Amino acid sequence: MLDLLAVQSSTAHPTVITMLYSLLLAFILSSLLAFVYEKTFLGLSYSRNFVQAIVLSSIVAATVMQAIGDNVGRGLGMLGALSIVRFRTNFKDPRDIMFLFAALGAGIGCGVFAWGAAAGGTVAFSIVALILSRAGLGSKHFFDGMLRFAMPNESEPRIAIEKVLRKNLKTFVLVTMREVDGGERLDIAYQVRLTAKKPAAEVLSELTKVKGVSDIQFMMQDATTEM
Repeated sequence: MLDLLAVQSSTAHPTVITMLYSLLLAFILSSLLAFVYEKTFLGLSYSRNFVQAIVLSSIVAATVMQAIGDNVGRGLGMLGALSIVRFRTNFKDPRDIMFLFAALGAGIGCGVFAWGAAAGGTVAFSIVALILSRAGLGSKHFFDGMLRFAMPNESEPRIAIEKVLRKNLKTFVLVTMREVDGGERLDIAYQVRLTAKKPAAEVLSELTKVKGVSDIQFMMQDATTEM
């Protein structure tokens, strides 16, 4: 049985077994990163292809580093070859870039046979990512969502709606108001913050009781962060 600790770890003359170990470890570490990314993802634009790209990029990085080895000429040639390629993929979330960098770092560590650094860095990154996703660090919402509805362009329903909002909401701020149907109706949007005792469903139910109110919509803040 092969002893992993006894395997040659020289970048100048790696053995076939050493290269296989490096690629296998790169696959395992990048799969862990992909699993953590999937479990901690909070946005809307989830991409299965990006999760697979995390795994593939680590293997590519390990392969490139093994091909370069300790040869400076190969490194410069590889740098020139990669400079020709133009990557035009846009990342909406900076967090996605960090996971891709983590996968590349794990692949580079495996490619130069720094297995301890690659494994330790990947495990540390995964633990911190899980902690941050549970702790909610950086999440700060002044409003819980956007409330939108149409109403008659009259003072009576307007007063009734203000009473409902003051009674059931902690905070509400008018965002837009525009006339529709030739000025007979108003299309209104509010940024609102809910109270602990009144969920959104109850607020919408109260609004439906106001005469003339229609097309009531409520969009949560988390659902409006990616457009």
